[in-house]
Amino acid sequence: MEKDLISIIIPVYNVEKYLRNCIDSVLAQTYKNIEIILVDDGSPDTCPDICDEYAKKDSRIKVIHQENGGLSDARNTGIEAANGKYITFIDSDDDVSSEYIKYLYELLRKNNTKMSIATHTVVSNQKKTNWGNGYTEKVLTTEECLDRILCDKGFSISAWAKLYSKDLFNGVRFSIGKLNEDNGTTYKLILQCDKIAYGNKSIYNYYKRQNSITTSKFNLRKMDLVELTDKMCDEIDAKYPNLKDSTDKKRITSRFSVLRQMAVSKLNEQEKALEKEIVKYIKQRKTQILKNNKMSKRDKIALITLMMGKGIFAFSWKIYCKLKY
Repeated sequence: MEKDLISIIIPVYNVEKYLRNCIDSVLAQTYKNIEIILVDDGSPDTCPDICDEYAKKDSRIKVIHQENGGLSDARNTGIEAANGKYITFIDSDDDVSSEYIKYLYELLRKNNTKMSIATHTVVSNQKKTNWGNGYTEKVLTTEECLDRILCDKGFSISAWAKLYSKDLFNGVRFSIGKLNEDNGTTYKLILQCDKIAYGNKSIYNYYKRQNSITTSKFNLRKMDLVELTDKMCDEIDAKYPNLKDSTDKKRITSRFSVLRQMAVSKLNEQEKALEKEIVKYIKQRKTQILKNNKMSKRDKIALITLMMGKGIFAFSWKIYCKLKY
């Protein structure tokens, strides 16, 4: 029986330094029945030319040029254009193992699921951190999978390093104009599955760069993370009340993430008011945080340093990142 066609969607914007490495890693896949959809999201550098160059080399590559609409818009364009039975996403400044598609596909097929998830390696400052250390291959229930993404256990909420049946996207798209769009989408796909196949093999390399969304300084758009996280947690709480400790953790960690960016940024009056709201939200839940078994030691230390002052909070996070990454 012919293997299923798999669509690989790669949004492209301002990544001329890294794009060739990403595409080369995809072309090296041992699973050959793929279509590679490069969505040039109005990139101002040489990325459009690089995409067209690769399309001439391999007939499996399809290039779509569009006006800049952001990562969500580019992914949605890719979904609309996909012809495969299954879809996966890769960010254009990352790269993947040659077994990326094969591993995800075999996980999904052997466990008869509509979604499979693998782990990834964070690459930063010459350090590599395998996110799957300590975890084993397992078929997860919907509730187990949601708990794991809320608590970052073995994999993340990111759209990449996952393979999806295309029909999961019927009525589901990424939120246009929002940062941290995965927080508003991945859980919706999981909710449609009665089981999800997880594999602990690291097949995706995520590069933590200084100019990335997660490491850059604060602006008001960073509040999208809190908004999308709260919406996700509200929906999960309604369907899986047993996950309340995990959703509480996610609400707190989303605010810590924003607060860390605020701590190293020069804020205007509106932003300072938001900072005060976030600090108040966290401090009001001090006892809840300390008693919540889902909260990590890092989260609890973050709370303690925040109680000691913004400067100590920011300094401790800087030291943690140096040790971790």
